[in-house]
Amino acid sequence: MGNVLEIRDLCVEVEEKELLHDLDLTIPDGEVHALLGPNGSGKTTLVMTIIGYPEYRVTKGQILFNGEDITELDITERARLGIGVSQQRPPTIAGVKLQQILDYVIANAPQRAQEVDDLARAFHTEEFLNRDVNAGLSGGEIKRSELFQLLATRPRFAMMDEPDSGIDLEALAVVGDMVNALLSKEPGRPAHRRAGLIITHTGHILDYVHADKAHIMLDGRIGCSGNPLILLDKVRKYGYEECVRCILRRREE
Repeated sequence: MGNVLEIRDLCVEVEEKELLHDLDLTIPDGEVHALLGPNGSGKTTLVMTIIGYPEYRVTKGQILFNGEDITELDITERARLGIGVSQQRPPTIAGVKLQQILDYVIANAPQRAQEVDDLARAFHTEEFLNRDVNAGLSGGEIKRSELFQLLATRPRFAMMDEPDSGIDLEALAVVGDMVNALLSKEPGRPAHRRAGLIITHTGHILDYVHADKAHIMLDGRIGCSGNPLILLDKVRKYGYEECVRCILRRREE
């Protein structure tokens, strides 16, 4: 089993301010990792850097995808390699219907038309198809729309930026089902999964989607990594402040 994603010694600047510092992260094929951390810790910065947003400038280090150095590739080239993302706060795209995006997907793979229609029915996204993308949608509906687009395009590696933020428990259960469907390689084999990265502040999504490993991010660095249930239990009991104290103690040892 190879590594889908390898990040080595990564430093990233936005508007000449360094936000990620000497960051390392490896995600093997078939594993789903969770990235936990307080607001402002650098989680979204990491996602935007991996997908290739130009505002996020790599000043040091490498990003490897399936062994290929993609550090200098633009966002379109990375998407073509099979990297997909659902954003935490995606923009409304005036004049572009969700159906138009799906038509583009189907045009490149007409045999998938029925599959995409079935997905729309299964996750109740038909009502979004003839709207401008994200126009007039609630927080939970936007999450479903974003995940539906990923399901339709089937990326080799999917990143989800806070899929559990700003939605109620009923919507969260649906989002959890969509994430599991996105990560599943074969129906009926839930352990046979695509690699993925789930970014979460609260950890609520991990009650619905099992992660193989979790990382806690603080101040633009990954401070510790380990069993998702153990790390999440500590965060829920003691908050991220205790994580900060623990990491500082480790650095002093």
